[in-house]
Amino acid sequence: MTRKEFRLPLVATALLGTLLVATQAQAKPGPQPPHELHVQAQSTLNVAPDMARLNARLWERTPAVAQSEAGNDAQALGDARERLESRTGDLIDALEDAGVESRDIQAGSLNVRPEIMIQPQGDDDAERRVRTQVERPVSVTIRDLEHLPRILDALTAAGVDALDGVEYDLADRDAASDKALTQALERARQKARLMADTLEVKLGRVVRVEETQAPDYTPRPMMMRAESADAKAAPQYRAGEIGIDAGVSVTWAIEDGS
Repeated sequence: MTRKEFRLPLVATALLGTLLVATQAQAKPGPQPPHELHVQAQSTLNVAPDMARLNARLWERTPAVAQSEAGNDAQALGDARERLESRTGDLIDALEDAGVESRDIQAGSLNVRPEIMIQPQGDDDAERRVRTQVERPVSVTIRDLEHLPRILDALTAAGVDALDGVEYDLADRDAASDKALTQALERARQKARLMADTLEVKLGRVVRVEETQAPDYTPRPMMMRAESADAKAAPQYRAGEIGIDAGVSVTWAIEDGS
């Protein structure tokens, strides 16, 4: 038998093996992507605030002098600072008498800045006059909102020069944020079950979950109103509620019903 006669069966066998492999590959399709149900949910948790913060400022000023003499008012500046420190001490005492603990009162650092007085009209040739303002901020944390009216009365009686605002807040922000997130997840599950029932499919396990909006909120500014037309009537303070928004995105696998 010649060499050529041996080669023909080998070629035929190789071709047959290739066809068998190709047939088996077609008979075993690759893994199919899982059927999924994707849900997004938002929720808002409304919580009554249980604390507040306020910021006030006290200041004193030196007498106005000509700008050329501004560097010679050390005595006037010292007197202004002494008056300011005395008033700040009186304010702290009044706040403590109103029920605020000392740890909740923060008297900020002294701020000193010059002020240029406005020139009278038609007096452009006159030398500019300046004065110096010394100022201290005072921050108060109010842990019992029932004390708020007394604290504001104490600030007024102490003659604060500016009340920059009162904001309602939550003592335990983390607990409220966790509850808002839980509420969003429960809303997502409720929506997924409703969709699955309507489409007559069966939910499987959760395959993906993520936050689309982290629970967050902004402290609420104080709302104040008088309950009667009497100008001497005590104002009433309304804390309202703080809204905490949260959002989630959840994907469930849909189980094969076969």
